[in-house]
Amino acid sequence: MTDYNEELDCSGLNCPLPILKTKKAVDKLESGQILKMVSTDPGSCNDVEAWSNRTKNQLLESGKEGDKYVFYIEKK
Repeated sequence: MTDYNEELDCSGLNCPLPILKTKKAVDKLESGQILKMVSTDPGSCNDVEAWSNRTKNQLLESGKEGDKYVFYIEKK
């Protein structure tokens, strides 16, 4: 498990809301801080990866915990 500074629970939200909320949350972080985002939308896997590649924010870790998808994103 990765240490993180903020947690965002997007459970029950469907695309594009998880990625929009993730962007807002990351924007509030300082460079080098880490956001843990939790989602139930399977589309989040591709969305978070594509978004992090596009924005250069680093996807440190991702995985599935039960029925939830968990992402750790470091702000560039």
